[in-house]
Formats: sequence, structure tokens, C-alpha cells
Amino acid sequence: MTKNPTKKKRPTKKSRSSPFRIILIPLLILGVYYAVNREEVSYQLSSFGKEEVPAEYIPIYKAAEEEYGVPWYLLAAHHRVETKFSTMKTLVSPVGAEGPMQFMPCTFVGWSHPSCSGLGKGNIPVREKTDPDVIEKYGGYGVDANGDGKADPFQLEDAIFSAANYLAENGAADGKVEQAVFAYNHSEQYVEDVMYYADQFVKEKEKKTIEPM
Repeated sequence: MTKNPTKKKRPTKKSRSSPFRIILIPLLILGVYYAVNREEVSYQLSSFGKEEVPAEYIPIYKAAEEEYGVPWYLLAAHHRVETKFSTMKTLVSPVGAEGPMQFMPCTFVGWSHPSCSGLGKGNIPVREKTDPDVIEKYGGYGVDANGDGKADPFQLEDAIFSAANYLAENGAADGKVEQAVFAYNHSEQYVEDVMYYADQFVKEKEKKTIEPM
């Protein structure tokens, strides 16, 4: 998103310019503009967000936002709450949730899989768990975001795009963010935690309208 473009001053008098100057001056203007406004143009991070959110992950969040319409900072907030930006010692929870965004296997592959019941751990073979065709067959939310032919809950791009897919389907792309977060994890405390980080990561003018549950 390009914010606050700089205004070019109108020259006070005409002058003859070499081809080199004609090319150089616009490049210099662009260079100064992007140097001054780099953070403003890129992601609209708040000071808190700059300290908290790993810079290398932001392009992935933004790409997922572009694809699914889910605010990028909401995806960052989920990533923070679920696995502290993938820094947990293990990315498998005691109940069987997997990967950076902690998907239950049955949610990732699809609840219509024959082995799925209860909390959703299932008994899904590894080959099926990452097969986009199997996921499509059983109605899961897993996404092959990096184009390697697998939808892997442990691969960061796949996990983030899958989370965006899930949140979008549950209302986040339509502004019903809290509703979608609650669907992700049926806990009011979880919603409060995710919304706290989502609110803190970006400057006020970047935030999208959020409808109440």
C-alpha cells in the first residue's frame, strides 16, 4: 500500500537538460521518497510491531492477506499466540495440533476423513495429510502456498495461507474478525489474546473495520 506520496515542486523556469539528468533526477526523487517512507509504504507497523513481528515473515502474511482478504496483522497475531512466531521447542501440542499455526489434523485435511472424530487428531497417514487432492476431497483448509505439491502444516507459508483460508471462511475477510478467531479456538481468552496483538502490531490508520461478533 502506498501512503502519502510526496508532491513534486513545479520548476520556476525551463532549462536545458541532458538525457542523463532527465533519467537521474526522477531516480533521485524516488530514492529519497522510499528512503523516507520505506516503513510507511511497506507494512504500517507500530513501534510495538517492529519489536515483536519478525520482518522476514511479514511478506508471507501480506501475500496471504492479498489472497484471502484476511488482515495480515491478524495472521501475525495468531502466529504469535499459537507458537510465539514458531519459536516453541515443539510445534506439536499435547492434543495433537501441528505446525506454526497449530492446526488439528482433521481441520487441515477435512473432518469428513474417515478417521476424524473427537478433538480432531484423527489417524491420517502422513502421505494423505499433505496431499492437496486428499484435502480437497475431505473439505479441509490446508493450502499448498509455496507450490511444491504438498500442503504441509509444518511449512510456514502453507500454514499461514491455510490459517488465512480458515479465517476467511469463518468471516474474517468480511470484517467479522472476532467471530473467525473464536471459530479458530473456542475460547474467549484466546480471542482476547489474539485481538490484543492484532491491535498492537499496526498503526491505527492501517486497521480494517472489525464488526462485533
